[in-house]
Amino acid sequence: MSLIIFLIILSVLVIVHELGHFSVAKFFGIRVDEFGLGYPPKAKNLFRWKGTNFTLNWLPFGGFVKIFGENPQDTPRSDLVGQGPTLAEDNFQTKNRGIQAAVLVAGVVCNFLFAWLLISLGFVTGMPSPAGLSFPIENPQTVVTTIIPDSPAADAGIKSGDVLISIDNISFTPEAASEYISNANPPLVFKVDRGGVISEKVITPASGIVADRSAVGIAMAVVGTAKLPLHKAFWQGLKTTSELTLLTAEALGKFLSQAVVGRADLSAITGPVGLVGMVGDVEELGFSHLVIFTALISINLCLINLLPFPALDGGRLLFVGIETVTRRAIPARIFNVLNTTGFALLIFLMILVTIRDVRNIL
Repeated sequence: MSLIIFLIILSVLVIVHELGHFSVAKFFGIRVDEFGLGYPPKAKNLFRWKGTNFTLNWLPFGGFVKIFGENPQDTPRSDLVGQGPTLAEDNFQTKNRGIQAAVLVAGVVCNFLFAWLLISLGFVTGMPSPAGLSFPIENPQTVVTTIIPDSPAADAGIKSGDVLISIDNISFTPEAASEYISNANPPLVFKVDRGGVISEKVITPASGIVADRSAVGIAMAVVGTAKLPLHKAFWQGLKTTSELTLLTAEALGKFLSQAVVGRADLSAITGPVGLVGMVGDVEELGFSHLVIFTALISINLCLINLLPFPALDGGRLLFVGIETVTRRAIPARIFNVLNTTGFALLIFLMILVTIRDVRNIL
């Protein structure tokens, strides 16, 4: 079930991304030859709308658009009789650089807008939020927010998002719970609620996790449910989405700067296999958590696609920038070599991360 949910989430996010490219291309009069649901081989033609074939493909996740002229090797049309081969007006290559950039950036903008929509709807229906923000929360509870890997809590099966009901049948605030853990006689009995399922975990605190005291390896916070009226929900959704985007960009920038000097930690990256496992964990916590998880993936796709790397939207934007400065098109041969190389490197990285995820599971 986790795999199916993950494929649905991934497909929705990719289709939203491609809808951005499609909509802006059509707005500026650029021909879009195909909008594919899933990836080839093609299963069937669904319908044709305003010159675009909508197709269903056999690989049942994601999607793509074929924009005429986005690849410099697209065959030009001879629309002007007697004047020889010429690029048609509906060709991506004939549009000014600003329009080209708008088409390329539209996908990541749609991913950001979709994350904003999801988070806003979360505030309308009721979304988990920490105490101390500028709006009230209902049903505040002590919730596990972070788990230190290989700690006593992690070994016992405690997970982020678990509601801490009691320790040794005593209810605590996060501060009081930390104090009790460091001073009580082990082992301790943690009663936790995960998506409505209550369980008990027997944990023995250990030294060396936190300086000068025993600990089990968790961080906690008071978290409740925030419900806002529609207009406030969309405003708060925009603020929250922007803040999450900035935090994600900061973490991504830090990782890339460490990668440049050879100190990047690949364990900080989660691949498809790891994401499937995370979907299972989030699904246990409830639908609202799954919505927020989807929004976070959408934000990550938005930022990753903006990286100036061949085969990504950011790499294509870089090419457009170079062409703007030099006032000449990048030769099709160089364009394709760079994109093919970039795509191969991305696939190689994904394989490495997937192998690491599988080893962690095994």
